[in-house]
Amino acid sequence: MLFNSLPFLIFLPTVVVLYYLLPKNTRWFLLLLASYFFYGFWKIEYLSLIVISTTTDYFAARLIYSSKAQVKRKLALAFSLSMNLGLLAFFKYSGWFIEDVANPVGLLGDDVSLKLMRFMSFALPVGISFYTFQTMGYTIDVYYGKATPERNPLKFALFVSYFPQLVAGPIERFNTLMPQLNREVSYDYRNIQHGARYILYGLFIKMCIADNLAPIVDQIFNQPDIASSSQLVWGMILFGLQIYSDFHGYSLIAIGVAKLMGVDLMKNFDAPYSSLSIREFWSRWHISLSTWFRDYLFIPLGGSRVSTLKLTVNIMAVFLISGLWHGANWTFVLWGLLHGIWICLEVTVAKIYNFVFQKVRFMHTVLFVRIIPWCITMLFICYSFLLFRSESLELFFDLFREPFRLQMWQITYFHNTDIKAFDMNVVLSAIAFLLCYEMYIAKRHVPLKLQWVLVTLFLMCICNFGIAQEKEFIYFRF
Repeated sequence: MLFNSLPFLIFLPTVVVLYYLLPKNTRWFLLLLASYFFYGFWKIEYLSLIVISTTTDYFAARLIYSSKAQVKRKLALAFSLSMNLGLLAFFKYSGWFIEDVANPVGLLGDDVSLKLMRFMSFALPVGISFYTFQTMGYTIDVYYGKATPERNPLKFALFVSYFPQLVAGPIERFNTLMPQLNREVSYDYRNIQHGARYILYGLFIKMCIADNLAPIVDQIFNQPDIASSSQLVWGMILFGLQIYSDFHGYSLIAIGVAKLMGVDLMKNFDAPYSSLSIREFWSRWHISLSTWFRDYLFIPLGGSRVSTLKLTVNIMAVFLISGLWHGANWTFVLWGLLHGIWICLEVTVAKIYNFVFQKVRFMHTVLFVRIIPWCITMLFICYSFLLFRSESLELFFDLFREPFRLQMWQITYFHNTDIKAFDMNVVLSAIAFLLCYEMYIAKRHVPLKLQWVLVTLFLMCICNFGIAQEKEFIYFRF
């Protein structure tokens, strides 16, 4: 993928320079060509899927907007949703359905299943979960009168394929992104400065933290049978930090690349590991996806202004679909199920907790207000991320039970491994800085001198401790 390789260092400056050299009314066409080249650099044949989604939703939105008959409007919306979800289902879930759903219950014979699996042995199109959701959100907004359809099909194609956020988000809304792509932006040094800082910080998080954590986490989980319980606990914690650093790093790079050309993408993370509940966690983690599910699924189902039973059904539906969105495996189904159940419990327990909190004075301490809720939330998050790491439910349950085997705990956390103390110290120091930066420095006005100190620090860390080998972003798999 071009975003994760050396050619990107040539591609990006070229696009930015041409963007400001070309006449303002032609810049959007340069971005369209760059976006298609960017995606086609990986697999040019999969550009056809983006073209199908673009064409379908362009004409569906036009028909929805121009038609006065409600039946036609509904049919156009249904056609748009079925085409996009059909593409997503075929490329992402068909193999899993045949192997893990149809075969166990005997829906297909062995010969038929084998032939179908051979036929469907294609690579998952990168970003298909992201751009299909983005373009579906557009047609839904047009249907409900929240957006006016784009007349120019090529400009709409740019909205669907805009390269900084094409393959892993943030999932943008039409009313937010399209006006910026249509806007005639003048060169502004501040955009270059801010964009470069975002990119640099994203590279620091990705190369110095996520990529350094990857071999440590892999070594622990690739041989879980010989790992001690304490190592698996460390593995859970470090994997949670790895997946956060990897995806947050990508989001910052995407935001920075767009900012170079005067486009503001939405913030996708807001210090999620400071959350005191799972509900708060989902307001801080992958914000573009959680708000998409809120606006296009949870609220249309009735939202929270319904009966307790209906609210429970709505929450479970959202998180089960969210689990499937992340991957075609029973582990992701269970992941969504667990998050849905936990949030339903939070909604129920919160009423009791608030009543007791008002009556019992000693609960008004930091221990009960922050420390205990934070510990419970982080314990659940770390355990649930094991499902992202496990290839099967059997492996997850084995890993889940292991930390409770006290006889397997070792004082030496990384005995019988190739993990060096120096590597661990470097990674842990970078993580400590990341957490401090996310929760304190990033939320305050940083003086210019300190900004230069941070830039220098990031550059030094990338040059000295960054992993030079190409490592794919984790969310490219989703």
